[in-house]
Amino acid sequence: MLIKSAEFLVSNSDVEKCPKSGLPEYAFIGRSNVGKSSLINMLTNRKSLAKTSGRPGKTQLINHFLINKNWHLVDLPGYGYARVSKSTKKVFQKFITQYFALREQLVTAFVLVDIRHKPQPIDLEFMQWLGENGIPFSIIFTKADKLKPNAIERHVLDYKNVLLETWEEMPNYFVTSSSNETGKEELLGYIGELNANMR
Repeated sequence: MLIKSAEFLVSNSDVEKCPKSGLPEYAFIGRSNVGKSSLINMLTNRKSLAKTSGRPGKTQLINHFLINKNWHLVDLPGYGYARVSKSTKKVFQKFITQYFALREQLVTAFVLVDIRHKPQPIDLEFMQWLGENGIPFSIIFTKADKLKPNAIERHVLDYKNVLLETWEEMPNYFVTSSSNETGKEELLGYIGELNANMR
C-alpha cells in the first residue's frame, strides 16, 4: 500500500468527540520512549506529522490522522514512565481504556516495543489486558537498526518464550526501524490487506 495523503484531523481526550466517519482505525500505542512518533512519520512519509520530542510522554491526547482519505491512524498516549503526575496518568489510562471500549471502527491495535530490551512487565500486562478484552493487536518491535540480525532474532525469541507461557500462540508481529524503513512495506501491506477484507 502506498500512502498518498496523510493529514492531521483532531486531538482530544474525549472519546465521544473522536471522528464519527466510521472509517477503519488502527491505533498505535506503546511506552513513552519507544519511538512511536518517528514510526508514524516514517510510515506516512512525513517528517513531522506526529510530533517527536526528546522528552518522553509528549503525546497526551488521542490524535487522529486521515490516511489516503479512507482510514484513520490513531496515535494514543504512551504508557509507562512519562514525566507526568500520577493524576494525569490516571486521566490517560481512563481515556485510553474508553477508546478501546467504545471505538467500534477500531480494526486492530499496534503495541510498540523497543526491541533492544528484555520483555518488560508493563508491555506484557498491557498485551494481556488487550487479550482479556478481546481487542486484536500486533506487536511492532522498534529500533531494529540498533541491533545486529542475530540479536534481533534472540530478542524476538525472548518475547515468544515469555508470551507463550500464557498465550496459545505468538501474536502477529513486525520488526521495524524508523531510520532505515525496515518493516515499512510489511506493516503497510498488512493494513492494506485488512482494509481490503472489510470491503
